[in-house]
Amino acid sequence: MSYDTPRIAKVHRKTGETDVTVALNLDGTGKGNINTGIPFLDHMLHQICSHGLIDLDVQATGDLHIDDHHTNEDVGIVLGQALGQALGDRKGINRFGHFVAPLDEALVQVALDFSGRPYLVYGLVIPNQRVGTYDTELVREFFQAVVNHAQMTLHIRLLESGNSHHIIEAGFKAFARAIKMAVEVDPRRATVIPSSKGVL
Repeated sequence: MSYDTPRIAKVHRKTGETDVTVALNLDGTGKGNINTGIPFLDHMLHQICSHGLIDLDVQATGDLHIDDHHTNEDVGIVLGQALGQALGDRKGINRFGHFVAPLDEALVQVALDFSGRPYLVYGLVIPNQRVGTYDTELVREFFQAVVNHAQMTLHIRLLESGNSHHIIEAGFKAFARAIKMAVEVDPRRATVIPSSKGVL
């Protein structure tokens, strides 16, 4: 992928449980059109748009009459696939990104690497089982799905605890800012894959 190629992707995935379409532009302005049927997940995906400056369109339907699990996970899968597709061969990108985000009393650190090697270290300890109707166990499931399909290494650490909503939102904001840093192109090596091995 060349330096001036639009970094956009659109991925559709349909299973017996969900139907998910994600379109994104890594060089956007933070516009979001998000409808997953899970209000809290929609709110978190808007954080990725706003703080990652990613234009993101997510349309999902799923078996929410059972629970949110399949839809939550499959949105993560398709978002991860779209990120990977938009990055192409990953030439020129910074590759690494990190951010520490406070939200009132909560503080979350994210470090990530678009390494081609999926690995998640998840350190969020969320006091409540639910935020609204959202099962907070699904936060890990979402990030694991993104990691696996974007082929990235992701570390998420809780530095200061507090309100469950604040912890999760700080995590998504830090994730968004870290992505923004990682996918930015370094003009000094715009045509070079950012690895001493020459391949990711």
